[in-house]
Amino acid sequence: MTVISRQEALDLLLSRAKPMEEKERVKTEQASGRILSEALVSSIDVPPCDNSAMDGFAVPSGALEFCVSQRVPAGSSPAPLDAGNAARIFTGAPVPTGTEAVVMQEDCEFADGRVKILKAPKPGANIRRRGEDIARGSVFLEAGTRLRPQELGMISSVGISEVSVFSRLKVAIFFTGDELVMPGNPLPPGKIYNSNRYSLIGLLESLGCEVVDLGIVPDSLESTVRTLQQGAERADLVMTCGGVSVGEEDHVKAAVERIGSLWMWKVNIKPGKPFAFGALSGIPFLGLPGNPVSAFTIFCLFARPFILKMQGASKWQPLSFAVESAFEWKPAGREEWLRAKLDAEGKAILHPAQGSAVMTSLSWAEGFVAIPAGAGAKRGETLRFYPFSEFLS
Repeated sequence: MTVISRQEALDLLLSRAKPMEEKERVKTEQASGRILSEALVSSIDVPPCDNSAMDGFAVPSGALEFCVSQRVPAGSSPAPLDAGNAARIFTGAPVPTGTEAVVMQEDCEFADGRVKILKAPKPGANIRRRGEDIARGSVFLEAGTRLRPQELGMISSVGISEVSVFSRLKVAIFFTGDELVMPGNPLPPGKIYNSNRYSLIGLLESLGCEVVDLGIVPDSLESTVRTLQQGAERADLVMTCGGVSVGEEDHVKAAVERIGSLWMWKVNIKPGKPFAFGALSGIPFLGLPGNPVSAFTIFCLFARPFILKMQGASKWQPLSFAVESAFEWKPAGREEWLRAKLDAEGKAILHPAQGSAVMTSLSWAEGFVAIPAGAGAKRGETLRFYPFSEFLS
């Protein structure tokens, strides 16, 4: 099986990511992080009437001094403005019929029931028009939108208390390696703690997945086959960590090929070259490498967009921006994703240890700097920076 580029691997994954069909209705306040399965149409205008954007005075046209005839707080129903009259008005309050503009109180002199306008307003100044945010009958959120707190606010602003979302994706995970020990237990010689379990569960839960944890699996072909079958029976996606390399104790590749299909095994990327993708009786399978930095990187670049598309999301591309390099990097045959953060001048600096097992580099860094295969980097060169925040939510 040939080594393919990152883009080829991503294209293959996305082409085979089948969006979920199951849906459910949840209360709006419980929908954070969920993905809309139906477009939302507003039954009202937002705002529902013309209202004031400022504390000040609602004034008609044609003069700069008025008698103040009424006081209009938010939630009230004002009377129309008579000729020569203004209204004391507060932010969010409906503007009276006949209002030309709202003048903020800092531009007024108010005494003895009269107001003098110190600065003539433009027509419509400081008035929020009915429906200018969301118009009645309009689609204000499309199906496939991942709901953040700001979307929940929009939904609530039109009075929707429940929404239809795609059901949570069930992801079965397990970890291979006789050397693995769970935290809380003594650490015998030659063993390591299973740190990947906690990173992977955190990453999956950040995407709203339901995790089915199948634990640590011994380094044997039969144990690996048996656990893969269990995962395929219990989940929508099976994901492993470790065992996808070419060593004598790496059994994942052979196990997948025994009971399913393997479509990809190696990607021309560093860290994370060994990355398996296939299917088990129609259930997709992702095999992440065992080194913690490699597993984290592969999840961010490949598993995350695959999972988001399976969940019905319409967007999965991470945002990035251009930064100036404050380091030099020799060209390599693989595309490299280096752990970096920005200095006080906004330039990218690297963690000094870029090994695939150096977990402290992930905690220290703020994101990845991408170096194309064979390119390298020179000090002062422009590179792409991908913040971790784009992958962790």
